[in-house]
Amino acid sequence: MQTTTRYTILLVEDSVSNALVYQNYLQDNYRVLVADTGQAALTLLAENAIHLLITDVRLPDMNGMDIVDYAQSTRPSLPIIVITAFGSVDLVVDAMRRGASDFLSKPFDRARLEVTISNILERQHLQDVVNEYQKTFERDRFHNMIGGSLPMQGVYRIIESCAASKASVFITGESGTGKELCSEALHAESTRSDKPFIALNCAAIPRELIESEIFGHVKGAFTGAATAREGAALRASGGTLFLDEIGEMPLDLQSKLLRFIQSGTFSPVGSSKEIKVDVRFICATNRDPLAEVREGRFREDLYYRLHVIPLHMPPLRDRGNDVLKIAGELLRKYSEDEGKSFRCFDDKVADYFLRYPWPGNVRELSNVVRNIVVLNDAETVTMAMLPQMSESTPGAAQPEGAAVDGGPGVPAAPFSDEVGGEQDTPPSTGAVSDDAPGVNGTSNVEDRDSKAILPLWKEEQRIIETAIQKCSGNIPRAAAFLEISASTIYRKKLAWEKSHSPFGQD
Repeated sequence: MQTTTRYTILLVEDSVSNALVYQNYLQDNYRVLVADTGQAALTLLAENAIHLLITDVRLPDMNGMDIVDYAQSTRPSLPIIVITAFGSVDLVVDAMRRGASDFLSKPFDRARLEVTISNILERQHLQDVVNEYQKTFERDRFHNMIGGSLPMQGVYRIIESCAASKASVFITGESGTGKELCSEALHAESTRSDKPFIALNCAAIPRELIESEIFGHVKGAFTGAATAREGAALRASGGTLFLDEIGEMPLDLQSKLLRFIQSGTFSPVGSSKEIKVDVRFICATNRDPLAEVREGRFREDLYYRLHVIPLHMPPLRDRGNDVLKIAGELLRKYSEDEGKSFRCFDDKVADYFLRYPWPGNVRELSNVVRNIVVLNDAETVTMAMLPQMSESTPGAAQPEGAAVDGGPGVPAAPFSDEVGGEQDTPPSTGAVSDDAPGVNGTSNVEDRDSKAILPLWKEEQRIIETAIQKCSGNIPRAAAFLEISASTIYRKKLAWEKSHSPFGQD
């Protein structure tokens, strides 16, 4: 049998002779701890890292099943072997029901014990591997972050790897990707989790007050400082200080922050007294920090002090099905908050959410879901309930059934933004002459005889004008039926009018 000295086995046996025999069986391959009473067994369980428990049923001070119950309540994954000279079917069933991994009836020989232990530990090892795999690759959430996509699994791994360190972490990512949630997870995973987590948004604080917000001030330090005030640096002592949007920090304050990071000391505004604190720094920005350094807006020395462990939060459009997981959680939460009955999204909404680029990331998704919940009530979210979505990002478009500029509830377009391709304006030369040469030298008369073919822009114009007419002149409604945005129709109509105007011709 393979040597497994790294495993520790707790043997609970009140018979001294039996305990010596079993210990002799195992001591070459395992570290064996022996307890002759139930109380001694409970003490050893509490004080040692036990990999396998072997317990007799009849003990002088308690029943061995009580030890099984205790082990299951405190360490559910601990494998247990129950041994007894008074075996019965009922006893075996009871032991297994309480969580025992196997059952041995006395007497048994070395081979039987070794095979039983080897099989149980191998099975436990495989289960640990599976659990670690699931923890690493199949997590749908991590602290308050939701998502099981590969980009997010990478984020989780970095957080776990660096959480225990004091090294500064520099989080980058687009606005709304969850950088503050990431910083909170870093703090929660760290050894400082029981200490304060202080977050400060540098972009939300007036430039003249940001130094006081970070370092605090003494009474009378400046006009309006009627009392002394502790800053974020002191409040975060022993814990974590998160500086969001650090790229917004003024250059003169960046030098003071650099000194604080290097020395661990600072002086409140208006004071010459230095205060020493132990703080772990996490900062974040939605800008490219190196570009900010090149442009002279961010100190290079401060960048290298903070950019020890880079961590990038992926945009929502790169996270696949995470969109639906987050949307589902938001729908549940907001429905509960608003007293609504929403439970799910229909297939069209789910498909649209997966294709929409989400320029505002999770913050935009949250806004959309809350809008739906507040303004509607049903069990299922349909396309007609979707609000107008942002078109600021290339590829973004309106969901069919969402509200557009034409009024509330008027459908807008899904992703195809054009009916007839890229050409918005008709050619200035107009239609091709009937007598002009056609394809492969044939005349247009011959083409017309077989099938009348109009230029693409004319077909597009005919389709759009017919749709407007059928919708009684309601352009947004016509756009919804054509699955394009109303702005596209307005733009094309303007181009057609210019082409028909004598001032619009060359």
